[in-house]
Amino acid sequence: MFQLGFTSAIVPELSLEETFAAAATIGYECVEVMCWPLGKSTRRYAGVTHINAIDLDAKGIDEIANLSAKYGVEISSLGYYPNALSPDQDESRQAVQHIGVVIKAAAKLNVGRMTTFIGRDWTKSVDDNWPRFLDTWKPIIKLAEDQGIRVGIENCPMLFTADEWPGGKNLAHSPAIWQRMFNDIPSDHFGLNYDPSHLVFQHMDYLTPMETFKDKLFHVHAKDVRVDQAMLDQVGILAHPNLYHSPKLPGMGDVDWGKFFSILTDTGYRGPVCVEVEDRAFESSLDDRKLALTQSHTFLRNFVPRLG
Repeated sequence: MFQLGFTSAIVPELSLEETFAAAATIGYECVEVMCWPLGKSTRRYAGVTHINAIDLDAKGIDEIANLSAKYGVEISSLGYYPNALSPDQDESRQAVQHIGVVIKAAAKLNVGRMTTFIGRDWTKSVDDNWPRFLDTWKPIIKLAEDQGIRVGIENCPMLFTADEWPGGKNLAHSPAIWQRMFNDIPSDHFGLNYDPSHLVFQHMDYLTPMETFKDKLFHVHAKDVRVDQAMLDQVGILAHPNLYHSPKLPGMGDVDWGKFFSILTDTGYRGPVCVEVEDRAFESSLDDRKLALTQSHTFLRNFVPRLG
């Protein structure tokens, strides 16, 4: 029904083969493989390159296919999460260019999906970002259509710290905006990489949108979040969100995973569900991060039975 996996951003020091081996050892069926340009980001969880999409040739394609077969682990999507609408024109141009490279790499690898952010000029309103969004993303989605790749946009606001204030660095943070996006760029190749945790810390319903946008669910992230109500009562919702919320492993936060998978099952979704580890309690070492993947796998197998 679902394929349980994880995002490779949490193991940047591992090679692709070591990442597949870890997935197989724990019991995962797939991995969302990060494909950042080499040396292009220092943001937390960014800049990870397990497949160099720029230099992907026939030999590399065969090697990746052989690794997937060797370990019995599929690639759920090729991931790259920059700010394609950055007010820094060089940053934006490089992001748009590499999104295209990753889409083409996904086609070469027969992966079928590419996952990313829309981006945003965080100093401007949604309406003021919209013309640039359309100019930037219509050609990207046309490329995805031509390549037979479905682009899943993660719904993270990218609004956590002072440098992302006040608007955040990703437009696609709410159902109202998703509807506007899909109305203005209607395409079967334009959808969501759905993460419930981002709606939770925005104090929004994270269940109903799965039904509303069931035809746009291309990929799913399994990440939990804990809202510190006592701290929120002190600083309010206008404070930087990192002051009152913490990403957690599935089952250790405020997401009701039984209800989540009940609704997800009813939508007819039959794709990958990938753990995204951003829990600082499990970041001090590679062993701790592998433990986080093991614990997440153990918990989520209550809702995602093993295939085969």
